[in-house]
Amino acid sequence: MTDHTYRPQTKVQRSSAGLGLFALEDLMKDQLIIEYTGERITEDEANKRGGRYLFQVTDTLVIDGKNRENTARYINHACKPNAEAEHDEEDDRIYIRASKNIKVGEEITYHYGKDYMKQIISKEGCMCASCQKKKLAK
Repeated sequence: MTDHTYRPQTKVQRSSAGLGLFALEDLMKDQLIIEYTGERITEDEANKRGGRYLFQVTDTLVIDGKNRENTARYINHACKPNAEAEHDEEDDRIYIRASKNIKVGEEITYHYGKDYMKQIISKEGCMCASCQKKKLAK
């Protein structure tokens, strides 16, 4: 079982994709950053509601993270992320963990997954830092 009690200091501020979540302290690879929280709903209810803050946990469980108290909702997608979402199967919770060392001031990002990329991001174009650099280089 993983200890989920310590939460490193983070801050919501402007990023290339709107608002983002940034590290206020150095984070080590594999360090727990934050839990993705919100109302726990069925997949059917999630399909009715729609929205950008729905996190699919299992085939039947979705977390609706639209509440602003869910600070993890500000973590943006990146094609080359520095964090990853982790499913704790014991209690069906989602935690965001550093996949590499993250320095103070860096934006925390994770890959939203193929379905989200196809349904949402591909329509508007990816706003992550690496994709923005590619656009500027053209």
